[in-house]
Amino acid sequence: MKRDELKAKQIGVLMGGLSGEREVSLRTGAAVLKALQQKGYRCTAIDAGRDLAGQLRDSGIEVAFIALHGRYGEDGTVQGLLELMGIPYTGSGVLASSLAMDKIVTKKLLIHHDLPTPGFETYRRGEDLERLVARCRHYPLVVKPAREGSTLGISIVGDGDALRQGIVEALRFDDQLLIEEYIAGRELTVAVLDGEALPIIEIEVEGGFYDFGAKYGSGKTRYLLPAPLEPALYQRMQEVAVAACAALGCCGAARVDFRAKEREFYCLEVNTIPGMTETSLLPKAAQAAGMDFAELTIRILEGAALNK
Repeated sequence: MKRDELKAKQIGVLMGGLSGEREVSLRTGAAVLKALQQKGYRCTAIDAGRDLAGQLRDSGIEVAFIALHGRYGEDGTVQGLLELMGIPYTGSGVLASSLAMDKIVTKKLLIHHDLPTPGFETYRRGEDLERLVARCRHYPLVVKPAREGSTLGISIVGDGDALRQGIVEALRFDDQLLIEEYIAGRELTVAVLDGEALPIIEIEVEGGFYDFGAKYGSGKTRYLLPAPLEPALYQRMQEVAVAACAALGCCGAARVDFRAKEREFYCLEVNTIPGMTETSLLPKAAQAAGMDFAELTIRILEGAALNK
């Protein structure tokens, strides 16, 4: 949609929600709401609970800016509701959102498209745990809930006993788990906006693990922007980020996370609704590309549509 057209619409900023990332989503939504209102857009904050359909109907929302993270927001469920109600929305569509939210499915699609990603095993609640432990002979490994974000439930394990403990912890968040080869190297991320890669960010974390506290706290993390990579490697990583988003069918803004070791790099996952808080990576990358927070927010809003 064009900007003039959007200024005549009632925009709902969907935030909060029901996932473990609720507090981060509230921060993202508040920042988005403030930026749009300061630019003259008519916006309403909507805390997306079980009664979301009624909230949307009663508020007369004509366009939805999705600022939700995690389940019931980033996984295709809210996107499906908005499709049924005929309300254009920002970001990826139902299928792409669902695919990207599932780390196991994402990795299978990356492999299908010959995109680099670490080796992995899977585990579902109720399966034979000892058979999995017997298969996992090369450590360290990363244990992840398959459908959770913000590093919730993730652990790095160095032996079979730690693997068992990591699985117990991860099962608190999901019934399906990804057990992935740990790449001891550099942490990098590439934001993609409307099919174009933004400058790459390298993340240096005190303690070496970019966990929930490092992402949303202060003082624990350094951001190198643009990332100090050789030009050929830099370009190739941006190309892979764009290709990963295309493989999943992502729209609007997304962020692709990588690990790099020497001249090799590996795609870890694709985030279809990157954070927009004061410490978030997407706004940092956009600013390095000459786009301030308000302009980034409007660019994302312009992509609101149905039938993606």
